[in-house]
Amino acid sequence: MQKRFTSKDFILYTFLIIIVLLILLAMYQVDRQWDKLNKLEQSFSAQSKDIGNLRSSISGLSKKIEEDVVLAMDRASDDRAKARQQNNTQNSIPSNQNKHPGIPKSFQRAYQATQKSDYASGDWKINAFGSTLKTLTPLVSNEADASSVHNYVLESLLTRNPDTLEWSGMLAKDWQISDDGLTITFQLRKDIVFSDGEPMTAEDVVFSFDFTNNSAIKAPAQQAYFEPIESVTAKAKYEVVFKFKRPYFEALGMAGGMEILPKHFYQEYNTKEKAEEFNTSKGILMGTGPYHLADPKGWSPDSGGVELLRNNRYWGAVSPPYDKIVWRVIENPSARLTTYRNGDLDGYGARPLEYEKLKQDKQIKEVTGDNHFEYMAPTAGYSYIAWNELKDGTPTRFADKKVRQAMTYLTDREKIIKDIYLGYAEVAISPFSPRSKQHDKKLKARKADLNKARALLKEAGYEDRNGDGLLEDKEGKDFEFELVYAQSNEDTGRMVLLLKDMYARAGVKLIPKPTEWPVMLEMLNKKTFDAITLGWTSGLETDIYQMFHSSQAKTDGNNFISYKSAELDKIIEKARTIVDEDKRMPVWRKAEGIFYEDQPYTFLMRRKSLVFINKRFKNLLMTGLGLNSSFVPIETYVPKNEQKYQ
Repeated sequence: MQKRFTSKDFILYTFLIIIVLLILLAMYQVDRQWDKLNKLEQSFSAQSKDIGNLRSSISGLSKKIEEDVVLAMDRASDDRAKARQQNNTQNSIPSNQNKHPGIPKSFQRAYQATQKSDYASGDWKINAFGSTLKTLTPLVSNEADASSVHNYVLESLLTRNPDTLEWSGMLAKDWQISDDGLTITFQLRKDIVFSDGEPMTAEDVVFSFDFTNNSAIKAPAQQAYFEPIESVTAKAKYEVVFKFKRPYFEALGMAGGMEILPKHFYQEYNTKEKAEEFNTSKGILMGTGPYHLADPKGWSPDSGGVELLRNNRYWGAVSPPYDKIVWRVIENPSARLTTYRNGDLDGYGARPLEYEKLKQDKQIKEVTGDNHFEYMAPTAGYSYIAWNELKDGTPTRFADKKVRQAMTYLTDREKIIKDIYLGYAEVAISPFSPRSKQHDKKLKARKADLNKARALLKEAGYEDRNGDGLLEDKEGKDFEFELVYAQSNEDTGRMVLLLKDMYARAGVKLIPKPTEWPVMLEMLNKKTFDAITLGWTSGLETDIYQMFHSSQAKTDGNNFISYKSAELDKIIEKARTIVDEDKRMPVWRKAEGIFYEDQPYTFLMRRKSLVFINKRFKNLLMTGLGLNSSFVPIETYVPKNEQKYQ
């Protein structure tokens, strides 16, 4: 017999449902309260740590004051005598002294900005990436965009002075180099803390080197770079010693430029079991820099960009000016321009085709004011076409030097610069800048020459054997190849189409292969491409070991074209051991001669920077290193009445 559903049952079920809902609501409220309590606990823990550090500092300061009072009484008479002498020269400041006593040299320019009448801290700085980052984790990341983020989070012992281009102290306050150049001793500042409040010591410097060289960590480029270093040891709590295996021309820059990682934060990944977790991680990032991630282990590519917060514990002599530095992913260049035009992006790198027009655009002028810049930085990188010589373990057609030379003769770089980049670039001859002492001025860039290209290809065994207009090898296979390029770069896409026409005139078929950036990185690591067009950044002096030494033609290595030259290897190794610049430069010029002959890359061009920046940003200046818009310590700011984000 079926039971009838009565009104009494309805009331009972309704009552039960209400009870269940109330229980669920209570559980939700408890979870929220627990989350708040957890965050409060973290906050109190951080504050407690800061207070503990402050107490230690005050205790140490008290002892120091007691000692200094006694010393000050003994020195008083000497100081009065020195003061009289200084009065005679008070208007002259030696070039090796700070303009503002008490402010480290590396912070002098940033400090000068804070003295301007309209200086204020606050606001956000909004940037854009043209593609999604694969990872922000240091060492395993090799993307230039990731380095832009690291620039604000990670710091090194030394930094370059933008005016003199000389090294000055950052995390290190002083250093000494042994007579033989094999030992560099750094004295560290004692007031430095990481963004979580933990103090930095020599042990963190030692750990940074050891962790980088852990064979379980996939950092082949950095491991190759640091190969000349024999050891890094802590001589004292705030003193660290670098020892080199042999003389190395860039020893100071190598040791002083190493980014310092917090041992207490990264050491859990120093085991074989945890190393793979680090290698595949997306955002494990912490340092001593002026900004930090809200969650130093929680960033992922799905975040839609990167957001850095001001490091309120920052040790530097000048506090970070902006509350936040943000990068948004805007892949389409037209969308980036629209976003900048609407004032929702603070900087825009213009394409040459639009640069002159944008300078006259009323809306752009309203957003930009006078903040537009055109310059060729001394560290400007170069673009290139890399010819893969070994694919799937088999030599390719590009393993033949004559074929590579022919491809360069077919590549009309002057036409590319004129038609695609409207003259805002210069032809690249080698990895060395034409303004560098590494460059041999007797070498002149190859001019496009169809006849020379055809002759070289014929010598290499390529002819049109069936009359279809395409060249074939001796086995009858067509000379065709895929050229991989970043699909988000419109100018590169236009260049590739131009190259397709250039190569077709000689019977060579180029197949354009637009590719997403993460996929390109995978292809580079595994060497599964025919040819690829990319760019390398440059320095004031370029060490080519990582890109072109035979030892780096390995999985995940930067010699991803498997180019090998015993002669070049010897020259690179020799140049790196010569400390005397006058003796080193002729050796680099010999290396450039080999590049010129072998053409492992077809070196394309060095481009000028064409930059627009929102007019609310002040103190934008040109320096010996280029525009100071991305320098750290930060030299720019937004006046209070022009700040947009609170």
